[in-house]
Amino acid sequence: MNLALPVLVPVLPALGAVATLAVGRKAPGLARPLAVVPVAVSAVLALVVALQLGTGQTLDAATRLTPTGGPDIALALHLDGFSSLISVLVGLVATCVQVYSTAYLKEDPRYPSYAALVSLFTAAMFLVVYSGDLIVLLVGWEVMGLCSYFLIGHHWETADARSASLKAFLVTKLGDVPFLFGIFLLGADAGSFRIPDVLAAASEGRLGHPTLTALLLLAGVAGKSAQFPLHTWLPDAMAGPTPVSALIHAATMVAAGIYLVARLLPVFLLSGAALVVLAVMAAVTMIGSALCALAQDDLKRVLAYSTVGQLGYMAGALASGDREASVFHLVSHGAFKALLFLAAGVVIHAAHTNSISAMSRIPGLRKRVPDAYWTMGIALVALIGLPPFSGFFSKEAVLTAAEHAANGEALTNGLGPASAVPQAAGWIVLISAGLTALLTAAYAARLFLVAFHSPAGAAAAAPQVLPAADRGTVVADHEAGAPYSPELDEADPATAEPPAMRWPLWVLAVPTMGFGIAGVRSDWLPALLDGGSLRPSAVTAVTGTGLAVVGALAAYGAWRSAAARLGTGRPAPAGRVPEQGGAPAAEVIVADPGRTLLGPLFGPARHGFGVDRLYRALFVRPVVAAAKLVRFLDREVVEGYVQGSGIGANLLGRAVRLAQTGNAQTYLSALLAAVVLLAVLVAV
Repeated sequence: MNLALPVLVPVLPALGAVATLAVGRKAPGLARPLAVVPVAVSAVLALVVALQLGTGQTLDAATRLTPTGGPDIALALHLDGFSSLISVLVGLVATCVQVYSTAYLKEDPRYPSYAALVSLFTAAMFLVVYSGDLIVLLVGWEVMGLCSYFLIGHHWETADARSASLKAFLVTKLGDVPFLFGIFLLGADAGSFRIPDVLAAASEGRLGHPTLTALLLLAGVAGKSAQFPLHTWLPDAMAGPTPVSALIHAATMVAAGIYLVARLLPVFLLSGAALVVLAVMAAVTMIGSALCALAQDDLKRVLAYSTVGQLGYMAGALASGDREASVFHLVSHGAFKALLFLAAGVVIHAAHTNSISAMSRIPGLRKRVPDAYWTMGIALVALIGLPPFSGFFSKEAVLTAAEHAANGEALTNGLGPASAVPQAAGWIVLISAGLTALLTAAYAARLFLVAFHSPAGAAAAAPQVLPAADRGTVVADHEAGAPYSPELDEADPATAEPPAMRWPLWVLAVPTMGFGIAGVRSDWLPALLDGGSLRPSAVTAVTGTGLAVVGALAAYGAWRSAAARLGTGRPAPAGRVPEQGGAPAAEVIVADPGRTLLGPLFGPARHGFGVDRLYRALFVRPVVAAAKLVRFLDREVVEGYVQGSGIGANLLGRAVRLAQTGNAQTYLSALLAAVVLLAVLVAV
């Protein structure tokens, strides 16, 4: 293989970013081609590299970048089936996002900087995927974090975007600090930062601190892949433009942590304690995020919590020792979650709101956005995990991996002994993943039914008078402080969505429907990865599908029940559709099954079970108080001393100036007086 091909894959988007920034404002007509073409060419090159590499092959190439006095830092490539597969996904999603953004942000004056950041973000993810050196990988890792800060805060004139971007940056950096120490420790133990050398050291048992190293790396993974307890930044990141959500939360930044653990899984297999910690982290993340998704009114926040939960699935597969299943679900999820976010952008464009309660009162919404309606339905079925869509096969692969780990037969595929995976980790993942499958089907069905099929749309034209007995109920049902992450909406709802916002949906619908079949054939996807089986076992397939069906039916039943109550006297408010500038002030989710299914958990789940409030009390307020104290000490104490010394010198200068009269007789008199005084003192 010509090494120029894989080198060009990350270089082209980076050059496109520089070119877009350089000429975007002076020649706006060139901004869109410079944004789309380099990323599209990189996507094609990534596919060519994957095809040329083939199955079961690896490619390593390196040149020393700089000596360090210890392990050298090398500009290295490490290509195998995992990097090839994920690079194709990144290229596909990034190209669709860039094309979609040309229409979605058509009137945005800051489009050139936005497009340049998306290109740079894509280049950084390609660098993470292709890098064979952990330090170079860290560079791509940090560039993604910086780009996410600017992209989430693209609409910086809004307070939500500013706070969300700052929160994302700080929370992820909180995990990056121990992550950096983990890389240093790994390099010190292995004597090299090169990934093949690190894996060789792990297989030979030369790592002196495997548990400590794995736990430090997990801190960075928890931040970047939004796992508990560092997951709180991702739902708030919905304040950024919707295409950014499709890129960050599908195929790039949040996938980077999962990819790193998959790449370094032999290191984690040396520590059963680290695998149990990863399993617990994944379990809490899966269940908690699914409950939160079931209570959200903001369409994008539902998808954000869904992303957190699906990343928990991937982390659970890794805790079960099967990186094949994890990466299979990563790629499958990347396709259908990008589709969900882009379809959500079309729906928001038409409805002029993020609120699914407001969407439920718009008559004929699904007829106004048929492409988004059908593709979102396809993606939601894949999210639920029903056959024959890709989500079914990848989700069942995760459940199968957990089942084998629980039975002491972990599918490590030669990366380590099956006994390296504690059975407790397998049971934790298996039980939590089954419960999450039930909840996922419930919130996916709720979203689709409330947004597109609520009977309240028809009732909006004829508002009902609320019986006096029910007025208190409406007040209780309404939460004015419900989380809501709007972005600036510059689109005209009366204008149909342009083709650039529609055809990427159908492009992503193809792998959403068909990619799962690749995992069934042993000579296709399994041969590209570790060679293990990705076929679901009969027990998990029946159980997982059954739980998903039960969850969807429960949501449907609760929705019908709520709709029936509305038809017998409960109100269907016909008030305004909330604007994008803030949360609905007086909206009630019409026929909402989430409230029925969650019961008393609905309020806590809507607010993320108070984790943000807890962090604010334990960390944010003390840090802010410490910052205020430092500011006081700096301005009032330190600066007071500085100003005092200046004032003292000034006063001394004034006193000396008074003595400088310019009269020689005065000077001579003072001199004689001083001589006399000294003489007297000496004589005494």
